[in-house]
Amino acid sequence: MRIGILSDTHDQVIRTSLAVRRLIEEGAEFLIHCGDLTRPAIVNECVGVTTYFVFGNNDYDEVGLRRAMSLTGGICLGRSGEITLAGKKIAVTHGDLATEVRRLAALQPDYLFFGHSHFPADDREGRTRYINPGALHRASAYTFALLDLEADTLRMLMLNDRH
Repeated sequence: MRIGILSDTHDQVIRTSLAVRRLIEEGAEFLIHCGDLTRPAIVNECVGVTTYFVFGNNDYDEVGLRRAMSLTGGICLGRSGEITLAGKKIAVTHGDLATEVRRLAALQPDYLFFGHSHFPADDREGRTRYINPGALHRASAYTFALLDLEADTLRMLMLNDRH
């Protein structure tokens, strides 16, 4: 099972659309957005597969975002949450609250997805693999990620254009 991971799209509709399209073309069966969507228009681009969302520190319009998620079939996890896909525990948060990252890490998930820094990362501590897909805004390279849960392989992907 492949999961597309996005974060920090910051209302970049065209970049988000291109990234989502590429993830689905590459076989993503689910998308997980690690926050800082900023506006409901981003939610509308995250369609085609089931998408999980968390809020980031720039997601001020939670009511509008929740409404868009409901209309598109997206699943809102609030500020953070846990899901299980293909038998793997996945914790998701934006990453701006260290206390929340520590709380989720203490649960010892297989994966902990986060964003916030706008820098891609892939680290392992104990049984948990920490993945930050990077950002589609305010970054030297616009990155997102594709994780194969069965193989435990991660591919960092980049938009070729500077949209």
